[in-house]
Amino acid sequence: MHQPAGRPAATAFVPGHVTGFFSAHPAPDPGAAGSRGAGVALSDGVTVTVTPGSGTRLNGETVDIAPVGTVLDRLGTEASVEAETPLPIGSGFGVSGAVALGTALAANAAFDCGRTENELVEVAHCAEVEAGTGLGDVVAQARGGLPIRLEPGGPRHGTLDGLPARPRIEYVTFGELSTETVLSGDTDRLSAAGAEALDELLAEPTVDRFINTSREFADAAGLLTDDVSEAIEAVEAAGGQAAMAMLGRTVFATGTGLSDAGYEPTVCRVDAAGGRLVDRDA
Repeated sequence: MHQPAGRPAATAFVPGHVTGFFSAHPAPDPGAAGSRGAGVALSDGVTVTVTPGSGTRLNGETVDIAPVGTVLDRLGTEASVEAETPLPIGSGFGVSGAVALGTALAANAAFDCGRTENELVEVAHCAEVEAGTGLGDVVAQARGGLPIRLEPGGPRHGTLDGLPARPRIEYVTFGELSTETVLSGDTDRLSAAGAEALDELLAEPTVDRFINTSREFADAAGLLTDDVSEAIEAVEAAGGQAAMAMLGRTVFATGTGLSDAGYEPTVCRVDAAGGRLVDRDA
């Protein structure tokens, strides 16, 4: 086990991540498994503080987040993990991936684990894949911006690009949708729709096209719920664009789309920096 050396604690910030569309790509090696697709890294995210001790808490509540334990095991250390976020849990914001990556970044700094950034992203990505809680959030959250996952997997295998834009983002959440349940089922229809959406976005790499292909993907993949559909239609009727977050009963829009449609959304922006260490006193 690594013991604290130099710094008794460290804190990381990891942006939330909304996936607009994706295709699933399982593989025997979790580092090669993952997803292709596109999404948005949000300025609303997860702050993770690691200190000597044990146990994981999220917004003050003791929780069991399987990828966190795996990350600490892979880094050969034990730690107390305190995570805080304004994001809704289980609603398509990549919270588990953010906590996993934040734990990796902070534990490495606090306990001198001696890993590079890509190695830490790889550890967190593999932990998410093995737990069945995500396929592409970690690599997207590490990059920031509006990431496009061209090839699946962690840093050793995956390839990313992005849209050079920083729009205002609004979102509303109607409830949870189990990532594990969707990913453990038949994903053929979903993946076919995701592959088509990626081709369309790459042919016209704009924010407007990203939102449009994301909306079309949710419909083609059979993931839309009534409340999500109603909100998307209301935004479009008001002249805006909106789509469903994967995987959650969440609608996100650019600009003032949800506000113009009469909703009271949470407002944030694109986080361009990605997961990083932060000053605990900042």
